[in-house]
Amino acid sequence: MSELITAELVDLDLSAETKSAAARSLAERMVAAGRVSDLDGFLADVAAREAQMPTGLDGGIGIPHCRSEHVTEPSLAFGRSARGIDFGAADGPADLVFLIAAPAGADEDHLSILSGLARRLMDPEFTDALRAERDPAAAAALIRGERQATDERDAGHDAPEPAGAGAEGPFRIVAVTSCPTGIAHTYMAAESLEAAALADGVVISVETQGSAGFERLDPAVIAAADAVIWAHDVEVREKARFGGKPVVDVGVKAGINRPAELIAEARRKAARGETSGTSDAVGDAAGADDTGASHGASSHVGVRLRTYLMSGVGYMVPFVAAGGLLIALSFAIGGYEIANAASVADHFVWGEADSWAALLNQIGTAAFGFLVPVLAGYIAYGMADRPALVPGFVGGAIALTVNAGFLGGLVAGLLAGAVVMAIQRMKVHRTLRGIMPVLVIPLLASVAVGFLMFIVVGKPIASLQQALTDWLNGLSGSNAVILGVVLGLMMCFDMGGPLNKVAYAFAVGGLADPTPGSLKVMAAVMAAGMVPPLAMALATTVRSRLFTRAEQENGRAAWVLGASFISEGAIPFAAADPLRVIPSVMAGGAVTGALSMAFGCTLRAPHGGVFVVPLIGQPFLYLLAIAAGTAVATALVVTLKGLRRSPEEAAPTADRPEVPVAA
Repeated sequence: MSELITAELVDLDLSAETKSAAARSLAERMVAAGRVSDLDGFLADVAAREAQMPTGLDGGIGIPHCRSEHVTEPSLAFGRSARGIDFGAADGPADLVFLIAAPAGADEDHLSILSGLARRLMDPEFTDALRAERDPAAAAALIRGERQATDERDAGHDAPEPAGAGAEGPFRIVAVTSCPTGIAHTYMAAESLEAAALADGVVISVETQGSAGFERLDPAVIAAADAVIWAHDVEVREKARFGGKPVVDVGVKAGINRPAELIAEARRKAARGETSGTSDAVGDAAGADDTGASHGASSHVGVRLRTYLMSGVGYMVPFVAAGGLLIALSFAIGGYEIANAASVADHFVWGEADSWAALLNQIGTAAFGFLVPVLAGYIAYGMADRPALVPGFVGGAIALTVNAGFLGGLVAGLLAGAVVMAIQRMKVHRTLRGIMPVLVIPLLASVAVGFLMFIVVGKPIASLQQALTDWLNGLSGSNAVILGVVLGLMMCFDMGGPLNKVAYAFAVGGLADPTPGSLKVMAAVMAAGMVPPLAMALATTVRSRLFTRAEQENGRAAWVLGASFISEGAIPFAAADPLRVIPSVMAGGAVTGALSMAFGCTLRAPHGGVFVVPLIGQPFLYLLAIAAGTAVATALVVTLKGLRRSPEEAAPTADRPEVPVAA
């Protein structure tokens, strides 16, 4: 491994006046050293990273950095400016500038070196030594860790015991840090939090979700924590692990610049007994007790499995929405027979409506062709990160080839993630680590997943998929009504949460290869999803005194949200009064789902709302089913709220604050 920085990459008299000029000056040294192959391409990547978030830090430090395909090996260039350069830090310009360059496929060892430097930048003795150094070679050695600042050499190696621990033990925090690149800010925030926690007598465990992946905190450590800090600029992975804890949720730079404030805020939240759920919908912490600990391994595995599946569904939904609406619009313009039109690449007439309808249909169909591969690819990604994308997509494509469909995509994604996780646990020689994530893992995992999908599980899943399709096509009478009830209950239980997404995904899976049965399921799911907001809107209209002023305002907005198939419009009502609102809307959704299936309504668009009514089979009966379910839900919620308190008690006045109804 080459040295991360050499004397040739050090400029102790950096004359640049702007951050772009500073980056160019230091990058030119990397080009001269053969570490960057394309100067302008690399600088474009640096600028793109800088556009995401300024890289200036308090204390006179600038750390422009990026991962780039134009970097041949992990490198660092250092410049010291006498006049200072503005990198966007709150306390002024930076006089110490570190240009960090990582290859697009940098291995774990190299990224560990870069992250180690990021942590050292939080040490004032280290930065003071760099400001005083006059020899480029000595500065490079100091950065590499071959020399230490005087105060560091004199300091003992044993960390002091946390101060301020009471008889019940020290306050415990778990934290997650992450940034878009995962090289610098991630580890600097971790270092700042750890230093502030030590000074405050707090025990802290930090999970750094960086470019080299991340090692999950021990569930026992999370369970024992009194509070959680998230310092992140990208989504925290597997948030459900932290359910039921007080959470301080901030950007990664807050973790670097004001860690003591975050720790103090975490203490205050814990003292008040606050608990914050995760970003997932209702039910994320199911199976956890009041400490957030799982009630056993099986529930923990269940939560993780659901998280993986929702990752795939979340990435699939945009393809569904774009492709499905394009197909639906093509049917509205050219009729259902437009699906059999010749390719527009061979025949397209600008002034002919059918040509435009065919164009929309074929674009939408192309988008739909990605549904199963995207589902499988991002389930695998949720399990094992980027190395799992290739085998996941390959497995999803094979699922289509063997006619295993939506179910095949689910299985392929889980298989790909499991295979990659297994390979990642294998110990390999250091020389192979650099090519593991970009070559070895995708290659071996694709072979394994392909074998399993083609030879072992593909045909059985295809048979199961065909059986499910035949069952849907044969649904009639009471069987169809029962399915409608179940789907309606699922759509209305958590209003945009996991169960709602499962029902939606089940319906969308049928649209990939539409049949009369799958179109009925789509209609029932979309109709039931409109009930919760419409019911709350109607309830706040007919019995406004049962609701606070804020809820009445939400009710007016819920008319539009319900008409647009945005089930989340009912969440404020469910959060304030779950024991009365959720059962009521579930009952209404069940009625709507059952009636839609009984009426034989169909829908070819993967969305609900009034704007898809022209695409619905039996549109008047479809609207009747929605109206009936809305009326049932409204009557139940008004009745249940009325039993709890009188209208006079419920009516908000100017003298009394509005308090949400207690469960």
